[in-house]
Amino acid sequence: MNKELLEALNILEKENSISKETLLEAIENSLLTACKNHFGKADNIKVSINRDTCDFNVIAEKEVVETVEDPLLQISLAEAKMTDPKYDIGDVIHCPIDSKKFGRIATQNAKNVILQKIREEGRKSLYNDWYCQEREVVTGIVQRYLGRNVSINLGKVDAILNETEMVKGEVFKATERIKVFVLEVKDTPKGPRISVSRTHPDLVKRLFESEVTEVKDGTVEIKAIAREAGSRTKIAVKSNDSNVDPVGACVGLNGARVNSIVNELRGEKIDIINWDDNPAYLIENALSPAKVICVVADEESKEAQVIVPDYQLSLAIGKEGQNARLAARLTGYKIDIKSETQARELGLFEELGLEYQDSANTSEAYEEEYQNEYQPEETEGSFQE
Repeated sequence: MNKELLEALNILEKENSISKETLLEAIENSLLTACKNHFGKADNIKVSINRDTCDFNVIAEKEVVETVEDPLLQISLAEAKMTDPKYDIGDVIHCPIDSKKFGRIATQNAKNVILQKIREEGRKSLYNDWYCQEREVVTGIVQRYLGRNVSINLGKVDAILNETEMVKGEVFKATERIKVFVLEVKDTPKGPRISVSRTHPDLVKRLFESEVTEVKDGTVEIKAIAREAGSRTKIAVKSNDSNVDPVGACVGLNGARVNSIVNELRGEKIDIINWDDNPAYLIENALSPAKVICVVADEESKEAQVIVPDYQLSLAIGKEGQNARLAARLTGYKIDIKSETQARELGLFEELGLEYQDSANTSEAYEEEYQNEYQPEETEGSFQE
């Protein structure tokens, strides 16, 4: 038994995820290469390796002839009879070859064949492992900045976080652990090239799957995500179980679940809303926290007209239009938001066939609610300079 070779193959199989059979085939090919380099050809040479003991034999098939013209292919009758008297002219005899007698160059070439095969199989195995991780979230360690890009160590391989896939203003420190979304895995001669992202919307989806059990097992379904990385994300969820509140499941007790995701995203705000198959209700939910008077959605043109109280207009639109923009991405509708006063002046209530109540029951009522909910109560002795 060749114990040293057997132990070496077991270690390579464990550390590099290369099958023992592949390594044995590489050794067989390397021995054939060594024979070819040593003798000039190896057409009649056979190599056999015992898969259990790793003992190997190199033999040359030679034809028994009267006069030898090619010593590599032929053997004289007298020499053959010394091996076994039964041999006769025309018979084929198996002659063992001592591989230890191969020259230095032949041995070095055989070694290079084995090492090349190990590198190729190791690279292929690594690529297959990471190809299965494509579109998933993994944890990596920040190594260093490469210009404006960042090198992330993922274990046996490094990934590149391009500047375009980084959240604006996000700065990393060496040895810092971060979660990244695997965008693409390419096979290259130097090993798999992995591109990762911190801005992709599916990063948020995968984080919810890892944090929220109900999302992972399919009880709660994430129907849509709209994200402006580093600022705000809107996510629409639907429950496939009437006894489970989808928003509550994602938020968690005292916000524990969503807060862990917010911390991973370094303070990015996350709005979780209920999904509704009715586009009008979905748009109303998507515009939260703003309150809506009415929504009229056209499913064919994918356009929606939204009317909000006067004091809610800026909240519905959001800072620099962010709330309305994310709501439009989430729902897939082009949303036109008008205040109650604008709608009344443009005659939208009549155009949309809606009953309009007088301002005493609408604007003033909403204004009173706004004053009670958002404005601080005056206290005795309060003053302003």
